[in-house]
Amino acid sequence: MRHLRGLEAAALTISLLATGTLVAAPASAASAASAASASAVAVLSPEAQVKKELRALEASYNGRIGAYAIDTATGRTVAYRSGERFPLLSTFKAPLCAAALHRARTTEPGLMDKVVKWTADDLKPNSPTTEKHVEDGLTVAELCEAAITLSDNTAANMVLKQIGGPAGLTKYFRTLKDPISRLDRWETELNDWTPKERRDTTTPAAIGRDLRALTTGDALDAKDRERLNAWLIANKTGDARIRAGLPKTWKIGDKTGTNGDAGLANDVAVVWPSGRSAAPIILAVYTNRKTAGDPVDDKVIARTATILARGLGRL
Repeated sequence: MRHLRGLEAAALTISLLATGTLVAAPASAASAASAASASAVAVLSPEAQVKKELRALEASYNGRIGAYAIDTATGRTVAYRSGERFPLLSTFKAPLCAAALHRARTTEPGLMDKVVKWTADDLKPNSPTTEKHVEDGLTVAELCEAAITLSDNTAANMVLKQIGGPAGLTKYFRTLKDPISRLDRWETELNDWTPKERRDTTTPAAIGRDLRALTTGDALDAKDRERLNAWLIANKTGDARIRAGLPKTWKIGDKTGTNGDAGLANDVAVVWPSGRSAAPIILAVYTNRKTAGDPVDDKVIARTATILARGLGRL
């Protein structure tokens, strides 16, 4: 019987060679399906690949990630949960100082050189610069530098007073054609957040577009834009976040936001991949833990920055 089957197999081989016709065997079909599957994975669009990777990162993090990135050279974007609301936290300090610069340029000349004073009762937690200047005060420009580079909370409140308070910043967001971002409270109450809270919130896409307009667009005068970018580049609070996920040779300016007690951590950045002569990319990453009391994870923000930059084709 085995001899006959061997002869049949040989005859079939001769027939196939003669006719050139071959019907794939089940094993061959499985191999083809496997190859097709591998091919499908290989041709995922950058947008789909970003979402796939961030979905997996989010699951391992036991939290929520909101991300948005835009390449200002091409207008190309990649995003994940970019239309969902997240608390601004201290990321509001970047547009806050932009609002002060704009006000000084357009309606209140000399504002940035104005000396502002406060009392010991005005001091808020995390005020490393302003706590040293209760007696002599600081200029609005110096307050902006402290608010951005050290996330000084009292400095931010003093600048807020110059532009009409939280409502004044919300109004400024609207001039940037941002109908979403809003500030409702002062430091440090604005950091109190629950999933249903709309006060003091933004979306990654909204704040990302704002940052683009402020740091690379024409929302500010060129000199004011350069000043804002210099403050962001000098920031000392973001080394473990977006900066950590990108090459050290890249020029990066960022502003972080954190509420460690609630597991909230954010970072927004303007990034020049090949030095400041190249068109920058804008990144916005917002995160919150699902379980109260879980610590923030800077590595998640760094990893998200890597995924976004790769999705834009810059890595």
